[in-house]
Amino acid sequence: MKTIIKTFAAPAPIGPYSQAVLAGNILFVSGQIAINPATGKMVQTSISDEARQVMENLKAILEEAGLGFENVVKTSIFLMNIADFNAVNEVYGSFFTGDFPARETVQVAKLPKDANVEISIVAVKG
Repeated sequence: MKTIIKTFAAPAPIGPYSQAVLAGNILFVSGQIAINPATGKMVQTSISDEARQVMENLKAILEEAGLGFENVVKTSIFLMNIADFNAVNEVYGSFFTGDFPARETVQVAKLPKDANVEISIVAVKG
């Protein structure tokens, strides 16, 4: 059984996918970029601001599913420039209180809407 998770507190998908899918007790959250859901515009004033918006979007989706960052078991971070690793890592780490999830961070050639960072997560209920 799967349940589609949708919230207006995070940006609507820009393609044929869901913000998140809950399958049993596992939540799969699609990659989020720094679209401000209130304006529909990208936040790109700085890499830190962009990463913060991404994390806020992920937080909104987690909350819609009744979860929080403490439920996250796996993250994937995609960066346009690996030189942004430290700045993104600082913002990313501020959303967790400990028991960090497994993660990979990779540099990619291009991201949707010319984003500089995209993050997807997997979380577990219970």
